[in-house]
Amino acid sequence: MTVDIASITEQVRKESAFIRQVETAIETAIVGQKFLVERILVALLTNGHILIEGVPGLAKTKVVKSLANLIDARFQRIQFTPDLLPADLVGTLIYNPAEGGFSTRKGPIFANIVLADEINRAPAKVHSALLEAMEERQVTIGEHSYPLERLFLVLATQNPIEQEGTYPLPEAQMDRFMLKVSITYPTRDDEREIMRRVARTGLSEALQPLIHPDDILRVRSLVDTIYLDEKIEKYILDLVFATRHPAQYGFADLARFISYGASPRASINLVLASRAMAFLRGRGYVVPQDVKDMAPEVLCHRILLSYEADAEGVSVHQLIDRFLAETGVP
Repeated sequence: MTVDIASITEQVRKESAFIRQVETAIETAIVGQKFLVERILVALLTNGHILIEGVPGLAKTKVVKSLANLIDARFQRIQFTPDLLPADLVGTLIYNPAEGGFSTRKGPIFANIVLADEINRAPAKVHSALLEAMEERQVTIGEHSYPLERLFLVLATQNPIEQEGTYPLPEAQMDRFMLKVSITYPTRDDEREIMRRVARTGLSEALQPLIHPDDILRVRSLVDTIYLDEKIEKYILDLVFATRHPAQYGFADLARFISYGASPRASINLVLASRAMAFLRGRGYVVPQDVKDMAPEVLCHRILLSYEADAEGVSVHQLIDRFLAETGVP
């Protein structure tokens, strides 16, 4: 089967023009979060979800809300708390005494972009309800299931420095997030620019819509056609299988630090994320650098470290850096 890469690239460059507009518009409102914005766009293009980890005050909520405004999408922010109930998330049945029956009141999960703020503060029952929404793209209220929007993205945040009153996310739910993005403090120059823009008493104006959710849905089919060579497939498999069987892939010294390697979702999502990154860069084909750039966010929350790793202060990102540095590149 012959693949016309030049034709795909031409389509990608034409269809990805609106992405440049979105990135430019966000830069007018947000300073120094290009990395996060790019990863959110990757998730939008591949129908994935993101877990964002960072200390308070890094504009996580503002980035998500600004992007929702630009896409003309319905945005809902849900503050997760220890007393949150599943009904507060998905909705519930309301008794109508006049009619003598129940009616369905849908919850805030019925939106295009949902920000689950401080997700690790909610109990397990809420996580279970969110898990169905993320995986099945539907929610169950009473005896009926209701489909969610075709463009449906969950962006969850968690604070890494405050653990009191939190519930660690179960591994099964962590695996449902396509990407885990850790963001840090801005540079000195970026923070100076933030001060100049934000340090004023008036509220900033909301960004005006540039695109429609249908634009995102339309280009998803194009992202699926981006060429992925068999050598790139082998490279992705080598990276993922190295997390499961380090000794077999030349990383025998790392085996004691890993209890469980990445799941098959890692391979699937690394293919999807690499194609989306190629799309954002205006190419109709995936190169190894696309895989390298997305691997840390795809793999970091899918590798379970051992007690030895904790005892010796070995982080999951250190392991991923080794895998990327020493795995043969096609």
